[in-house]
Amino acid sequence: MAKKQTTDKPLAQNRKARHDYTIIETYEAGLVLTGTEIKSIRAGKMNIQDGFISFNQGEAWLKNAHISPYDHGNLFNHDPLRERKLLLHAKEIRELSKASQQQGMTVVPLKVYLVRGRAKLLIGLAKGKHHYDKRQSLKEQQAKRDIERALKNR
Repeated sequence: MAKKQTTDKPLAQNRKARHDYTIIETYEAGLVLTGTEIKSIRAGKMNIQDGFISFNQGEAWLKNAHISPYDHGNLFNHDPLRERKLLLHAKEIRELSKASQQQGMTVVPLKVYLVRGRAKLLIGLAKGKHHYDKRQSLKEQQAKRDIERALKNR
């Protein structure tokens, strides 16, 4: 069987999502892009920090994600904040749409990476954290770092 050829380094990442939400399940979605958009993404000029996923008539859309216009583009450059269609199976769209309508649940973009030359978006079904949950997560991360540091110096 052929292995997936993924790049180790994500092209864009939403670190704040893991801080603000508890990620329950992740899905990999394809992105419908224009020529200049994929060139900008490969150059690392994408920001999904404020992005979110919405569902409309059985389709999933990435909204409010910023892809900078391509430097060497011409008058056919893309709109940086346009809505982009996500490529998912119909069953996955139904599951995510139904789950996101529940109280406190949302679907957020986590990271963008390349698989065999195609841009993929990792999206997560997430539940919002309370303020005290965020503090607890930070304490756990700090304790983990301290343990790693102690083992390294040992």
